[in-house]
Amino acid sequence: MLPSDVCGMNCFWEAAFRYSLKMQPVERVHLAVVACGERLEETLTMLKSALIFSIKPLQFHIFAEDQLHDSFKGILNSWSFLQTFNYSLYPITFPSENAAEWKKLFKPCASQRLFLPLILKEVDSLLYVDTDILFLRPVDDIWSLLKKFNSTQIAAMAPEHEEPRIGWYNRFARHPYYGKTGVNSGVMLMNMTRMRRKYFKLDSFTDIYVYIRNDMTTVRLRWGDILMPLLKKYKLNITWGDQDLLNIIFFHNPESLFVFPCQWNYRPDHCIYGSNCQEAEEEGIFILHGNRGVYHDDKQPAFRAIYEALRNCSFEDDNIHSLLKPLELELQKTVHTYCGKIYKIFIKQLTKSIQDRYDRPPKER
Repeated sequence: MLPSDVCGMNCFWEAAFRYSLKMQPVERVHLAVVACGERLEETLTMLKSALIFSIKPLQFHIFAEDQLHDSFKGILNSWSFLQTFNYSLYPITFPSENAAEWKKLFKPCASQRLFLPLILKEVDSLLYVDTDILFLRPVDDIWSLLKKFNSTQIAAMAPEHEEPRIGWYNRFARHPYYGKTGVNSGVMLMNMTRMRRKYFKLDSFTDIYVYIRNDMTTVRLRWGDILMPLLKKYKLNITWGDQDLLNIIFFHNPESLFVFPCQWNYRPDHCIYGSNCQEAEEEGIFILHGNRGVYHDDKQPAFRAIYEALRNCSFEDDNIHSLLKPLELELQKTVHTYCGKIYKIFIKQLTKSIQDRYDRPPKER
């Protein structure tokens, strides 16, 4: 073979390899949220925080009441210039025979998350978050935790509390719950293929078996089979709705849950009585969860300052980079609160995320 022929073959295979790389499907991060009532602005701020730092393209699955759909479409379509996300809008959907009961459980529409594995049948894995979540680092990073699941784990959540002395489940729950203090479902990473396939253990649930089979035969139950029986059994004993049902499920199936640290779901409980999330103290907050409406009142101004900074910023690089200094000044005004005293953990990871994402030349991002 002549040298030119060798070069020709090498060039051919090199070009073919480059072409095959380009043809590889790009992995998308699937992010789901459920929005009802006055949650439009909050949801859009959460989605914005995901887009600001994301590396992989995002696929949003937005479940919302019908009257919110046009507003979501108008704003999300105006963000299409980013070319980093797609979205799908869905109506709120519950099993028809018990729709009213599910819809009124805890907060309007909150229990929709329980049915996501059954509705999004073509989606392998999914990150569900509440509307009051803010991402302070790339969504890709929590998505990568899926690779840390062992062969039995199907979902991941953070503990409800780090400090048992202020824990809710261990002091007040009237039903089984996971671990020492329960888990919080505001940030829930799911391998939904495994969830759909798994048969769940429900020890000593003979009344559930009666409900399903009308006899005393023990049956192996899949995800779609266990939800209504659990609600029937515990509806008078649960306070936090669907989160309580998830705690019951993983109490009986602890091998199926991956528990990630509190910095991935940082709530007022982690600082309202003094700092009790060690991982956040060391590395900063990764995901902020402003539950109890703290983005919209004056009870926890540190949380509100982060929310308002991200709500008000636009997608331009300069705007995102310039939010840090005014935000730190706002946080310094909150030091009269326990959470404000440790305000630096609120911006530690945020600062790093902005520097990593926006301080590099565009071709390196």
